[in-house]
Amino acid sequence: MIILDGKQTSNNIKDEIALVVQNRKSKGLKTPHLAAIIVGSDGASMTYVSSKVKSCQKVGFNSTLIDLPDDIAEEQLLDEIEILNKDNDIDGFIVQLPLPKQIDEQKVLMAVNPDKDVDGFHPVNVGKMTLDLPSFLPATPYGILELLERYNVETSGKNVVVIGRSHIVGRPMSILLSQKRKFGNATVTLAHSRTKNLSDITKEADIIVAALGIAEFLTGDMVKEGVTVIDVGITRVKDDTKKRGYRLAGDVEFESVSKKAAYITPVPGGVGPMTIAMLLKNTLQACENRD
Repeated sequence: MIILDGKQTSNNIKDEIALVVQNRKSKGLKTPHLAAIIVGSDGASMTYVSSKVKSCQKVGFNSTLIDLPDDIAEEQLLDEIEILNKDNDIDGFIVQLPLPKQIDEQKVLMAVNPDKDVDGFHPVNVGKMTLDLPSFLPATPYGILELLERYNVETSGKNVVVIGRSHIVGRPMSILLSQKRKFGNATVTLAHSRTKNLSDITKEADIIVAALGIAEFLTGDMVKEGVTVIDVGITRVKDDTKKRGYRLAGDVEFESVSKKAAYITPVPGGVGPMTIAMLLKNTLQACENRD
């Protein structure tokens, strides 16, 4: 069993990006600039955004963090987005999700300039991705593809089961893995909460991407020997034996599934760090697109 180490792989990617940025600076070219808007004080979101800022520092990017109160009006948030859309120094920006209830998430995502949409959530980028045209790929699916490629996990002709149909991970993942690309060409089944006899389907899978947000949902009796398992989930599970009172668990029951798996991602340290690395890669691409 081989651990797909997202932490180490993402550090390798950051080192590669840092070299490109260094080279750009030596030639007098623009330094990539990533901005992030965070609304409110959700703990997980704040941790995630602060790690993005640190990653920007590591690779030599400029970064801007716009921290807004959770009672902000939708119109004010849209005004902030428009300022970033028009700012020529900002190459790409993200609006950290989830957003407070008074704000229409879809309207916010639609307001982002597609050329600066380094999260890859705008319908223009989603449409281009679906048609296999050059676009910003959603960071988490992009990170999974990169992890499979760097560990040389064969996908061509394989049976892949993606569990979860979110617009952020499940649906784009199913499209990308089925496309005619180096690490694609798979036969993909997209499963979800209404799928019947799910374990019968997962037992046939060569590769499983678990992205449904239920802690330790996928268990050892649901997979076959030699499977590759990508665990996208991360949930805080109450655990009184831990100092913090909780532990982090993925969508996969690691203990039982890892006994059968040929490759598996850990939680934490698997897909999460890759998401941030690919966000940086998209930002560098956005900067290069504007050169």
